[in-house]
Amino acid sequence: MEAYIWLGLVLVLIVIEAATVSLTTIWLAAGSLVSFILAMLKLPIWVQITCFLAVSVVLLVFTRPLAVKYLKVRGQKTNADALIGEKGIVINDITEHNAGQVKVKGQVWTAVSTTGETLEKDTEVFIKDIQGVKLVVEKIQKVND
Repeated sequence: MEAYIWLGLVLVLIVIEAATVSLTTIWLAAGSLVSFILAMLKLPIWVQITCFLAVSVVLLVFTRPLAVKYLKVRGQKTNADALIGEKGIVINDITEHNAGQVKVKGQVWTAVSTTGETLEKDTEVFIKDIQGVKLVVEKIQKVND
């Protein structure tokens, strides 16, 4: 009877893991699988429970961080983060003490200079970072500048 309980627990935990993809319940499912095998070997319930807890905790503590690190899906830049590394054109002067505006991919953004230098209208800039709702830009140096 205990073997069926462990097998049922394995299946329930796998379904939960498939639904959540949290890399947590899969380790509990592995512990349940070990206990299922022990139950099939007719070992006492206390051995099954102890092994379930030991295997689950060891796998959770030692292998979950590795699994999360190596199975992590690469994030794709979206929205504002996608602007970092792009070029833009200054449409309102940027000075050391005042933010200006830069047009990037058809959108107008408030921008500040990384160096604090004045960037005049029509200057081509490179977007280095985003701080809050402002682009942090620097002038693109031309070969003959």
